[in-house]
Amino acid sequence: MARIYISLGTNISPEQHLKAGLLDLQQYFGPLQLSRVFESESVGFKGTNFLNMVAVAETDLAIGEVVATFKRIEQANGRIRGEKKFSPRSLDIDLLLYDDTVCDEPVELPRGEILFNAFVLWPLAEVAPNLNHPIAQKSYHALWQAYDKQCQNLWPIAFEFPAELQPNIKLSTL
Repeated sequence: MARIYISLGTNISPEQHLKAGLLDLQQYFGPLQLSRVFESESVGFKGTNFLNMVAVAETDLAIGEVVATFKRIEQANGRIRGEKKFSPRSLDIDLLLYDDTVCDEPVELPRGEILFNAFVLWPLAEVAPNLNHPIAQKSYHALWQAYDKQCQNLWPIAFEFPAELQPNIKLSTL
């Protein structure tokens, strides 16, 4: 079994899509460990704020199968392929880490934005504070502590997780 770290983000009906995405992830991958939910300003374009978080799961699926599952979940939640990179999203699900795999195909792992986007790094530091980035060789907690927190506005929010998730989630905070 591989441990996978998953980034979720949305700014179109964000509470609805985040809850639906989590329920779908639980259906495919079983129990989840979750960061808090964070609100952040859009990055790269002017738009409504995003809700972001990180989930951890275990799977015996190969990397390509995991990514294909994420695409199915995104599509089921109204994601339209071919959108501009920096644009509103109903649901964006990205594979951040697959154990300590380093690769460029079928996707880049570890995902590059871990080191550059607060909305990925802070929630990842919550769920995996002592885990080392496989290339930077620093813990996610240390990377978050060293991050320039003035570059992106981000704050944790109160979020009511769906009742169907409650028995199968472990919430983390840093």
